[in-house]
Order: sequence, then C-alpha cells, then structure tokens
Amino acid sequence: MQYQLFVQSLSAHDAAEQKFVASVVEMPTVSGEGATEAEAIAQAKVALESKLATGKFVTIQIRSADQLDEFTNEEIDPWLKHLGLFADDPTFEDFLEEVAAYRQQVDEEAEA
Repeated sequence: MQYQLFVQSLSAHDAAEQKFVASVVEMPTVSGEGATEAEAIAQAKVALESKLATGKFVTIQIRSADQLDEFTNEEIDPWLKHLGLFADDPTFEDFLEEVAAYRQQVDEEAEA
C-alpha cells in the first residue's frame, strides 16, 4: 500500500538543531520526527506500520448535509409503510374486538 506523507521542516536558527516532521496525510495523528527528512520519513513509516498492525480501514457510506432531507418516511420509521394497511377492511373492527376479548381472557386466567 502507498500513503502520502506531508514533510515539514521546522526551521531553527542553528542548522544543527534543524528538525523535520513527516505526517501521514490520511492519518494526521501518525507522524515521525527526525534531524533529517529521511529520518522523519522512516519514523513515520514505523509509526504507520505499528498503527496498521492494530486496526484496519473500513469504508462507510453517509449522506451529505444536502441529502438529509431526502430521507423517506420508511427510512425514518420502517413501520410507517404499514400505516393504514387495514383502513378499507370492513372486518378490522371485528378483529380488534376479538383480540381485546382474547387478551381479557388471558389476563383473567393469569390472575386465577
């Protein structure tokens, strides 16, 4: 795998105190420091290898801010697609009465 590094020279008044920092672009918290550019890059490589040994990259899909209004009601509450399912069913009230009677019977048996 290839990763891009951002290498930065931290200027010092004395060339002997010159310092370089190499940061992994995709993972800004992973970096290396050194007296030379090559040393900073080598340290960043070691840090990245160590980080990758304990984790992995995964890809996820998210919606952008302008897409948030595009949620359908079913995505927000999947039960909404069943709303009104029995609106035109002439036997639905009878069904509800039977369910209520059954529940009452079960409750009475549980109390006894």
